[in-house]
Amino acid sequence: MAQLILHPGKEKSILRRHPWIFAGAVARLDGRARPGDTVDVVAGGGKHAGEVLARAAWSPASQIRARAWSFDAIDPIDDAFFKRRIAAAVERRTALPELAGQQGLRLIHAESDGLPGVIADRYGDTVVVQLTSAGADKWRKAIVGALQKASGCARIYERSDSEVRGREGLEPVSGWLLGDPPAGDIAIDEHGVRMKVDIVAGHKTGFYLDQRDNRRLLRDLAAGKRVLNCFFYTGGFSLQALAGGATEVVSVDSSEPALATARDNLALNPQLDAGRAQWRAANVFDELRRLAEAGERFDLIVLDPPKFAPSASHVERASRAYKDINLNAFKLLAPGGLMMTYSCSGGVDLDTFQRIVARAALDAGRDARIVKRLQGAADHPIALAFPEGEYLKGLLVQA
Repeated sequence: MAQLILHPGKEKSILRRHPWIFAGAVARLDGRARPGDTVDVVAGGGKHAGEVLARAAWSPASQIRARAWSFDAIDPIDDAFFKRRIAAAVERRTALPELAGQQGLRLIHAESDGLPGVIADRYGDTVVVQLTSAGADKWRKAIVGALQKASGCARIYERSDSEVRGREGLEPVSGWLLGDPPAGDIAIDEHGVRMKVDIVAGHKTGFYLDQRDNRRLLRDLAAGKRVLNCFFYTGGFSLQALAGGATEVVSVDSSEPALATARDNLALNPQLDAGRAQWRAANVFDELRRLAEAGERFDLIVLDPPKFAPSASHVERASRAYKDINLNAFKLLAPGGLMMTYSCSGGVDLDTFQRIVARAALDAGRDARIVKRLQGAADHPIALAFPEGEYLKGLLVQA
């Protein structure tokens, strides 16, 4: 097995069990390794000099040169390894009562489940898998087999079409890996609301499972309120607000296909009062300003924008965008109203996001306070050694 030799002092993060090894930490590669091959990660100096600290997947095309599979120097990375890891991830979710009975569930959450580059979401009896790293791609067959066994699902579809694969030197791949396509649309029930899941062309694996608990919270808050939902995508927050008894739900998104899907989802739920829903295909930034200028007011506002800052290099531009939408939302918030505001940008940490929202409230002349910090659902765990896994952060604020 080839050895990845680190520069002296660069072993500290590995000793803390952080799974990423960046190009700047690598002194040299002793031996030959192809993309995705397993290499031994060896300390290049200090008291651990010459020690094997981890076994990792080699990725010469990426700035993240290797991603650790295991911090056990003698752990064999083979089919049995993936069977154990995937079974353990599924069992951890089975052990959480709040996840019992969920038709949509994340089974594998990449680094936080000890499987860098592997995402797997279950929708009913269909699993959608994303393989975004060279190592995950290398072990595709073992991963798919282990997923089928651990989940018991009849179908597995691959959505490895993320731009992240390009940074790993990989081409996008999509298609059925196991089983036949379903006869009709895939749909799940979430808190009593039926939602279509487009696993072929939808965002991520077809649905934003990470917001499950936050959609339930919105439902609990919505009774008797006028609600504004911005960047509604397929209408998850909007439909939960209707289910919770909102008097009116105004939903804004620039995507016409999203608008069509949201309307389809509403039609799947005849128990909801469609007359209380307004769907608007518009640029959210422009629509927020227009609503503010028109003197509109809402009791409950949701801001769930797309990823403005995928990396630290985009933070400045993203900060301006987050400031803009939060500033105008505060102007629209009725006295004593509540706002759920989110960032899913990995380059913007929680402290930075909170400062942005605070400046937006100040500039809007609103005295706001945090009622609750919001995060992803329990099937999206965050490894203590990998804080980068906390990409979704949110605030429930009152002003």
